[in-house]
Amino acid sequence: MSLPFHPHEGDPVPPALRGFARAHADLVELSESPAYLVARQRHPDRRVGLVSGGGSGHEPMHAGFVGAGMLDAVAPGKVFASPHNAQVLGASRAAAGPDGVLHVVKNYTGDRINFGIASERLRFEGVDVRRVLVDDDLATESDETATGRRGTGATVVVEKILGGAADAGLGLDELAELGTRVAGASRSLAVAARAQTSPHTGMPAFELGPYELEYGVGIHGERAQKSITRPSTEDLVDRMLDELTAALPGDGERVLAVVNGLGGTTGLELYGLHDLVSDGLERRGLAIAGRLVGTFVPALDMAGFSLTLTRVTDEWLSWWSAPSDTPAFPRKEIR
Repeated sequence: MSLPFHPHEGDPVPPALRGFARAHADLVELSESPAYLVARQRHPDRRVGLVSGGGSGHEPMHAGFVGAGMLDAVAPGKVFASPHNAQVLGASRAAAGPDGVLHVVKNYTGDRINFGIASERLRFEGVDVRRVLVDDDLATESDETATGRRGTGATVVVEKILGGAADAGLGLDELAELGTRVAGASRSLAVAARAQTSPHTGMPAFELGPYELEYGVGIHGERAQKSITRPSTEDLVDRMLDELTAALPGDGERVLAVVNGLGGTTGLELYGLHDLVSDGLERRGLAIAGRLVGTFVPALDMAGFSLTLTRVTDEWLSWWSAPSDTPAFPRKEIR
């Protein structure tokens, strides 16, 4: 396994959080009980605290996006597990602005339940709270999926645009509406050629043949609804772009494009994929107005990648490009 922990050494999350907080002590502060991270800096015009969270194993999401210009706090759960509602409550109390708190929640049952419980407690305490639900995963867009689309790579896009808008002084209801619109304008799709390593057993979570590909995996290492014979990389990207562009709401010609590694994919490979994505979108009459290439939402050490497209407006682009200073988002620093 890529982690230096033996499967029987216990929970790897607490030491990882302590190490993260030590590495980025100028940007974040750690609460260990309950576990959450809070930003040390905040724009003076920000009226609403932005809080997100979810299972660990997806680093740098979400902790890597805590800081000026993005998230005010995050609640990290155990590996591939929702944070406890006490963690969400603590993070929200620490992050709340004069206009309240906005939760950015991926569409998974545990996340929805625990953020919901924390929201009820916050309202009881007099803190105004709203939620943005991210549900961008095209692989789970089916009438047979009771929970609807999963929340995946578009979460980073939503968090960055909301961060810029929050620093511009938008209020709670405005931010909630904006985040919902950005999530609604986004679609993602992920594929994998090798499963993630289980932190409990040290073994691959599932087996694939040498010429098999899981088409439509989830960020928690969920297997796809179908395995396919592995095509050429160019054909694979074309197939993914066909499906993503056909499903992308709206009719504007400019998109944000995120090429994201799932943990076991090299930068060399991701930049090659970005070249194919750029050419493919140009052939389809779409212009990349903003882009992100790297490993931002992995599934431990899964060998694969995801593509995310978001149809954007000029206003969204201004917030996407706004300054930020976080451990992981590659944007202009605020010092």
